[in-house]
Amino acid sequence: MKHSLSYKIALGGTLASICLACQFITGVFPIFYIIMPMICGILVTVMSDETGTQWGFLMYLAVSVLSIFITPNKEAALIFIMFFGHYPLIRPKLSKIKLKILGFFLKAAIFNFCIIVYFLITVYLFGAKELIDEMGEMGKYGGLTLLGTANMMFISYDYLMDIAQLFYIKNLKPKISGKC
Repeated sequence: MKHSLSYKIALGGTLASICLACQFITGVFPIFYIIMPMICGILVTVMSDETGTQWGFLMYLAVSVLSIFITPNKEAALIFIMFFGHYPLIRPKLSKIKLKILGFFLKAAIFNFCIIVYFLITVYLFGAKELIDEMGEMGKYGGLTLLGTANMMFISYDYLMDIAQLFYIKNLKPKISGKC
């Protein structure tokens, strides 16, 4: 079904504003600094499914730029920019790889690259280097443990993306489009 330009702009603006509200919540409740960018990633998937990857990418760019300026929690904005915002756009291509194990390893490699870069930016840009230096030898192992835990979270998130997309297609999309 082809949508009009005004529909695409309205949907993008609505979903982007919900994303920015979710990102803003991380400033009030910092404990949600990873969960809210995940939810925003699911909304990017909805935009991409409804209007195409290009419109999903435009929404990702808009939310990324605005969240840098609006979101009090810069780590939440950075994790959205570094992974949760663009992953829903490249995930469908990676999921189409016939050799499933290769697709999984490519997804995991992209995730690990993004998370390591996120960590380095957080440490060196936001000034957490002193904290890591103080941890000494224990800090190295803590980082590896954290990366392992993050990979388990990634596997759960990737699975959640499938469930969220099916839920949207089967339950929400028919009600939104009026085809109940």
